[in-house]
Amino acid sequence: MSFKENLLKKIDIKKMAKKVIDSTGPSESGRRVDKATMARLLGMGPYVYRKERDLGLYLFEGKSEKPLILVLDNDLPFYRTTVEDVVLRKSPIVKEMISIRNAIKILNDSDVLVSKKEASVKMVAKECIDLLQLSYTESDLDDIAEDGLTALKLEDSDGMVECLSLFSELLGFEPPPVQLRVKYHEIVGELTLQENGKYAYGPVVIYSLENNKLRMIEGEIESDDKAGQEYFKRVVTGKTSASREGEEVLTYLKRRVSYK
Repeated sequence: MSFKENLLKKIDIKKMAKKVIDSTGPSESGRRVDKATMARLLGMGPYVYRKERDLGLYLFEGKSEKPLILVLDNDLPFYRTTVEDVVLRKSPIVKEMISIRNAIKILNDSDVLVSKKEASVKMVAKECIDLLQLSYTESDLDDIAEDGLTALKLEDSDGMVECLSLFSELLGFEPPPVQLRVKYHEIVGELTLQENGKYAYGPVVIYSLENNKLRMIEGEIESDDKAGQEYFKRVVTGKTSASREGEEVLTYLKRRVSYK
């Protein structure tokens, strides 16, 4: 696959991982983990599926003597043990529960438990991403910028949003704080959070889904900077000129990645 395809796959993996993490919660919350999305995520990684009794197991052999085994249930536990041991602990039959030794294993899995829930999802996502070839050349960046420019000229909003998502992944750009979110606009930028809860956001790239305008503010907008926030609103509405517009924004993003 091309660099762009691999980068899009990485973005997809991160989105799926977030969706699964967002579906987890304390056992008393009654929330059910998104098993369908988790299964899709596992299918993108180096995991072998096995069905044992009523359990869906995913094995990662690795270099260890005992495999890592994830049980696809509401806790998403990863165990470092054998398949037989996991089956005994998670889906015992009556004759297995009679043994005191087995009963102890069933009641306490801390000796083989590696992770649960969010930590397990992050582990799977990392393994999936590690399989991707994500090194790139200047030509790869040119291709992304050129695709973005074509999308802008054709007023292809989906293509433009994809271009911005690719550059955002490469630059670590994030969606804006709540105060700077604008309906029908795709906005990404560099977010710096401070310990007191305040933020600095910038540079900021703004794409209007309504009128196909691509703009950028090069400076930072701080959470307590009312003048800066007002300037941001004027740029979004086109009442004030942006630092860069159109093709200049794509050129800036490409160069920023190159110098990163």
